[in-house]
Amino acid sequence: MSSPLPPLNLISDSLLVQEAFELLQRQRSRRARAEMIAASILQLPDLDPPTASLIVSDLIKDDCRLLLTDEHEVVLACEDAERRALGEIDFVVVDVETTGAKAPPGRITEIGAYRVSRGRIVAEFQTLVNPQTLIPPFIVGLTGITDQMVKDAPLFGDVVERWLEFAGTSVLVAHNAPFDVRFINHEVAQVFPGRRMINSQLCTVALSRRVVPNLLNHRLHTVAAHFAVKINGRHRAAGDARATAEVFVRLLEILDQHGVRDLAAARRFKKSEVRNYQKSEVRSQKSEVRR
Repeated sequence: MSSPLPPLNLISDSLLVQEAFELLQRQRSRRARAEMIAASILQLPDLDPPTASLIVSDLIKDDCRLLLTDEHEVVLACEDAERRALGEIDFVVVDVETTGAKAPPGRITEIGAYRVSRGRIVAEFQTLVNPQTLIPPFIVGLTGITDQMVKDAPLFGDVVERWLEFAGTSVLVAHNAPFDVRFINHEVAQVFPGRRMINSQLCTVALSRRVVPNLLNHRLHTVAAHFAVKINGRHRAAGDARATAEVFVRLLEILDQHGVRDLAAARRFKKSEVRNYQKSEVRSQKSEVRR
């Protein structure tokens, strides 16, 4: 039985393709000669344009972000999320519960996600997932999710299209995003071999360290408490995702106060800038007192 056709928001999980994409991102013109791609990424120097185009075409054929032109150039065929205004980006804040810390062998047991648009939570997605393996006692104790609870839950393959439709091309946000996105992409690859989600990702652990650096730690419950966000269902996907979404909205508000307007600037935002802002606030308050 052949695999279903992959949705449009899935791309090749090839590291070489990703390197080509990142090379184009670094180009001001967002394009590069096929010979340059062949030499830099594939280590095939001195190819003539038609030969380089033929080889590069095969490399990028499964990635809708990259387009080979008749002039033997590779161009970015999608809008660069890094340059978009934060207020115009849709974010999907996601959390997964799993059977273990690594994928594989770990599998997803639950997904919870909330869409954030223009600073507001506007939609939600949540489901238990049958991991097709036993859940270790430690994980049961941590999450409360039991084998009985997931026995009749859908397989990931049964919910993957609904999940991909919900996620769309949004920026994926999570508290420890590499963990959650790695698990999701592992499950995606079981249904669509060699593919992963197209989405950029943003980690609220890293972001909170730079935006609110003076906390004791940056675990979800600590950051949530700082912003007076209640977690209804700790270590359950929907509860953690909702709390992360509310924290993220507050982080966006602070970034906006600092004049941070796009995703690239949010990634560059530094701890020292927070301190400078706090000092300016103190100076302003002292000035008010003198008046």
